[in-house]
Amino acid sequence: MSPGKTGRGVAILGAGMIGEVHRRAAILSGAEIVGVLASSEPRSRAVAGEWGTAAYANLDEVLADDRVDVVHVCTPNATHASFAEAALRAGKHVICEKPLGISLDQAERMAAAAAESGLVATVPFVYRYHPVVREIRDRRVAGEFGEFNLLHGSYLQDWMLDPDASGWRVEPELGGASRAFADIGSHWCDLVQWVSGETFVDVLAELSIAVPTRPAAAVRSFAGPAQGDGERTEVRTEDSAVLLLRTGGGVLGSATISQVAAGRKNRLWFELDGSRNSAVFDQENPEHAWLGGTEASRTVVRDIGSGSPEQRRLSVLPAGHAQGYAQCFEAFVADTYAAIDGSDPVGLPTFEDGLRSARMVDAVLRSASNESWTKV
Repeated sequence: MSPGKTGRGVAILGAGMIGEVHRRAAILSGAEIVGVLASSEPRSRAVAGEWGTAAYANLDEVLADDRVDVVHVCTPNATHASFAEAALRAGKHVICEKPLGISLDQAERMAAAAAESGLVATVPFVYRYHPVVREIRDRRVAGEFGEFNLLHGSYLQDWMLDPDASGWRVEPELGGASRAFADIGSHWCDLVQWVSGETFVDVLAELSIAVPTRPAAAVRSFAGPAQGDGERTEVRTEDSAVLLLRTGGGVLGSATISQVAAGRKNRLWFELDGSRNSAVFDQENPEHAWLGGTEASRTVVRDIGSGSPEQRRLSVLPAGHAQGYAQCFEAFVADTYAAIDGSDPVGLPTFEDGLRSARMVDAVLRSASNESWTKV
């Protein structure tokens, strides 16, 4: 039996900001962190000392460890495909950060490997786990909004606004050909499609680069500008993206995505306009949703004692005690582990959702290149 209160052992690949988020969520879900593999052996040993766990020298050691049931892939994008596929071949369940790979071919291969393995393989589209997002979705399923007329919104950040901000995501070889859209626009598209029940099938996209060169030296994400007067490199991935969208049902949509929007820290915002009512969600203010009507509009507040069953399930704190991103991630990891144990959690994002996202990224890049409406 593997270690931990639930009998589940976890290996974390990657020790940056998101690796720490995975570690916390795994521990809170009752698992034991068996070991960590970071960017180098010295880094692995240093992080292992901080975390109180073992340090792996390489991926082979991780996969040979019989104590490991689940591998969390939290490394730079270019490694996702090889690491996740190797873990699946070794019989390990996988949680892999998005994007699944840095190309559509990689994502297709990864989704196929997951399906063939019969193992649980999930992707952290965690904004699905805001309780009021579940409330909006359940009201949509109940028909409260009618037929949708328009889906629109934005996902805005400012952490790349400083010309000296940089990191591995800037390099297409490490992060992929798309940066802002693949990194955060993918979240917006996943969330809006899942909540609305609509599927984007056509896109017209424009991309822009606001900062033409950035420091070549790698810095940790959200760590601020690089220090010193070192070499700069040409930026080849977008800072912003603007999309027009059309769903399979003929509903129009639009989205503005940017990592250079001053003052916006992590503002994922959407509005769903229906024939009866509308709904608005703002991730920076996740404790309530705005529901619009022609006669009156109102605000619905997250509440552990009211609302839809899924809203109540994910409300782990009383109303007025704010929940946020961390609780979403914890719920996602807990649902992944529940799926490993045979449950079928509502809305658990799998490698199939990751593949759908990769197809959207590919379509956005093709549309921006050919300057025309493009099929997803």
